[in-house]
Amino acid sequence: MFPYLPITPQQLIDEILAVNEAGGSVAHLHVRDPENGIPTADQDVFREIATEVKKHCDIILCTTTGARLGEPVEKRVHVVSTLKPELASLNTGSLNFALFHIVDHYKDWKHEWEKEYLENSEDAIFPNTFKTMRHIL
Repeated sequence: MFPYLPITPQQLIDEILAVNEAGGSVAHLHVRDPENGIPTADQDVFREIATEVKKHCDIILCTTTGARLGEPVEKRVHVVSTLKPELASLNTGSLNFALFHIVDHYKDWKHEWEKEYLENSEDAIFPNTFKTMRHIL
């Protein structure tokens, strides 16, 4: 919901290239649905960004295996087997995603899904069980 958060593939590509230009050697990549900004594990979006970035620089891409709350681990980790990134995240335990407390600080929502997504985080857990971690590894 940060106004400067890159959402579209081109915005993410531009930010990654700017990081590289500034001397950064690694970029951690979360992708979003370009239409509505919701976090996603869409392989086409990952591929579009990675392909274009690699045409311009050799920055190391560290893809997330997180995606969004409620995303099945099979979808979260699919990017590793399809793109074979140099790095990928590994959450080594389950997390409480406590974003609900900031709902009252916003009056104008950019996307329809944001408020409900944040409110629902009060009763959500981001599961990273031993089985999940084994699957990701």
